[in-house]
Amino acid sequence: MTNSAFSRLIGFEARQPESRLEQCHMDLAASVQEVTERIVLAIAQHIHRSTGLKHLVLAGGVALNCVANGKLLRQGPFEDIWIQPASGDAGGALGAALFTWHQLLSQPRYVEGQGDSQRGSLLGPAYNSAEIASFLTAEKIPHHHYDHEEALLHRVTNLLLNEKVVGWFQGRMEYGPRALGSRSILGDPRSPKMQSIMNLKIKYRESFRPFAPIVLREEASQWFQISPEHESPYMLLVAEVNPTQRLSLSSTQQSVMRQSIDLCERVNIARSTIPAVTHVDHSARLQTVDSQRNPRLYRLLSTFHQQSGCPVLVNTSFNVRGEPIVCTPQDAYRCFMATEMDALVLGEYVILKNEQPKSLSNQEHAQHLANFELD
Repeated sequence: MTNSAFSRLIGFEARQPESRLEQCHMDLAASVQEVTERIVLAIAQHIHRSTGLKHLVLAGGVALNCVANGKLLRQGPFEDIWIQPASGDAGGALGAALFTWHQLLSQPRYVEGQGDSQRGSLLGPAYNSAEIASFLTAEKIPHHHYDHEEALLHRVTNLLLNEKVVGWFQGRMEYGPRALGSRSILGDPRSPKMQSIMNLKIKYRESFRPFAPIVLREEASQWFQISPEHESPYMLLVAEVNPTQRLSLSSTQQSVMRQSIDLCERVNIARSTIPAVTHVDHSARLQTVDSQRNPRLYRLLSTFHQQSGCPVLVNTSFNVRGEPIVCTPQDAYRCFMATEMDALVLGEYVILKNEQPKSLSNQEHAQHLANFELD
């Protein structure tokens, strides 16, 4: 996204994909982030002085900057902020519809109660049990069906407790760039190896990249530095892991954190009881889950909490790098078979990798990923 003029300005060439991260790259990223945060806070303070309002709504591509959003909520002048979950270019569709409805057609504006009318941003296509069953039968895919949700949730929880990586496909697809628990890949955040497993064997991306935690809404302030009155339903706020959940580092680990120029080496040091979702500065890109917006995911988290004592799961989008988030059951199964995911949950159906007739060959896998490469 930069050009030769930018390279001349900063004094080094753009980093090639998969190449080693040098200190200059980290310094540049940190500097751009710092400037962005200063601008966001300055604009917010100006708006607050000009209007005197207590609440702020954000949209636009920069509103997807979770770190800046978290600082704005903690340090800014507003009591609360709300961020449109499809803040990037995709949100233009919503803006065009609202502009036409209210300004061109002169339809009245109104608010439905006190809740979030975005409805969890679960506004995309859904596939019912009969459609999923028809697909599994037609393709002769081995599977297990659970008539009762409680049995399904206990089965999935047991998989997660055994450090299995689970593809989670439920209900309506998310609108926006984040998987919010309908087209997600889930894992146990307490596992020290989960971040590396998901990056290298599922997402096929650099192993330093952190994953986001989903947490029960009512437990969030016990695990992260977010006030009980605040929420982050769209994974658009960064908050630090609470000091009570952090781990003390040995002298050797502290030395690595201070001196190592290898970011991956620093990331692999567990800094909390939930290392898979804790970044090097103890931060985490947080999604709070409640029973109104996503009831089945809420009940899964509750079941995991009951059995593990931890109300948090790893959540990442159901895709590999360069691929769109899966939409259909066919998309989900193809991605499942192209990666080293252990299980796939399609609605009430559980599909286990070790029961499938065969995985994709290396050639088939490469051909699948090639479909999503940019020219």
